[in-house]
Amino acid sequence: MPLDVIMPALGMAQETGQIVAWHKQPGDAVAKGDILFEVETDKATMEVEAAADGFLTDVVAGEGADVPVGDVIAKISDSAESSSQTETPKTAAAATPTDDLPKGKEVIMPTLGMAQDSGLLVAWHKQPGDQVGADDILFEVETDKSVNEVNAGFDGYLGATLAEAGEDVPTGQTIAIITAERPANPVARKSAAAPAPQAAVAEEKPAPVAKAQPAKVTPAPATDGRILASPKLRRLALEQGLDLQRLVDAGHPQPFHVKDIDALRALPQSSSSATAATAQAAGRLTAELADEGFSDFADWAAKSAQLTDTAALLAGLCAASYGSDTTVVVESFGLTRTYAASAHLSATQPCEDAARLRVRDLRFSAITSVAVGAEDVPTLTLMRNGAGLTITLEFAPAQLLPSDAITLLSNFAGRMEQPLRHLL
Repeated sequence: MPLDVIMPALGMAQETGQIVAWHKQPGDAVAKGDILFEVETDKATMEVEAAADGFLTDVVAGEGADVPVGDVIAKISDSAESSSQTETPKTAAAATPTDDLPKGKEVIMPTLGMAQDSGLLVAWHKQPGDQVGADDILFEVETDKSVNEVNAGFDGYLGATLAEAGEDVPTGQTIAIITAERPANPVARKSAAAPAPQAAVAEEKPAPVAKAQPAKVTPAPATDGRILASPKLRRLALEQGLDLQRLVDAGHPQPFHVKDIDALRALPQSSSSATAATAQAAGRLTAELADEGFSDFADWAAKSAQLTDTAALLAGLCAASYGSDTTVVVESFGLTRTYAASAHLSATQPCEDAARLRVRDLRFSAITSVAVGAEDVPTLTLMRNGAGLTITLEFAPAQLLPSDAITLLSNFAGRMEQPLRHLL
């Protein structure tokens, strides 16, 4: 069955994206992870990957076209022939019944990663009928790599919520409607993608009585020693002194999400687990800059050297501060991008390898301080401080020696203050 390729939401209030270039042509064979096309918003240009193996067919938008978020722009089919379906491309949310829904602006499940096809709705911050502002946090969504707060994007009233906390919702699907007027009958319902309840069994037969046997636990498959868990779950586990290794030993499937915290609490705590959790106490260093030169440097790099990916620049400066080429994940505006970062900025390229460092760019948010604790890799968080910056480095003792952490933060702060040092 053909798989729809939709225009992803790369920003919280993004309504359209412009197709900059197609990297594959209709009929071309594609593999999962291949770059299909580049899309540009008002904040960034990103490469969009294929979500499955197959052939690119039914391309309906060419280079230069502005396409609404969620619209189907192509398909990945089992053969190179065009799909036999004749339906007009439409948003993934069109399958949602709309007969009793209020009229207003649609809020969709955003695409927070290039290979993401769904997001776990963690919590609603507003209830149906509440008044909302465009910058108000509407809900939290969790992917395999991060937990993000999503803004409403529009002023008005929350007329409908079309998914419940705890549901996995396909990207591009409408999950809320914001109306101009206060709704008389606000709607709250489950996701249209939620599985239908199974039909009742016609006849139930009593199960044969058997002597209870201890359950046999099958260890989870090997993941090169890494535990795949969302940052929010890692933070909660650290705060509560819980060891994620116990979920691995108990055979729970990875990656772990926030919803697995209850299962982790229910597992017996061993003395060795408690010791391991205590050993992960976070180190925290902070640097404050009266002025920052990175913004002007990024503008210069875009105009003079055609280095338009700001996140790649941050990754490159991070690698140079670290002292060697490494993999850096950069989080900003709800986007998570991983780079093979090089001390030579032009050599920094996107990759899918496991990151060894993280840069969390909060310069354009209202957040002024952080104390998240140790995560899966050492994390540098950027926050605006007047005309300057506050940079916080958080790490676990097993990740960095204190002397190395001081060197990393000092070097990075210096480069953010005077980026041209990097070129000397």
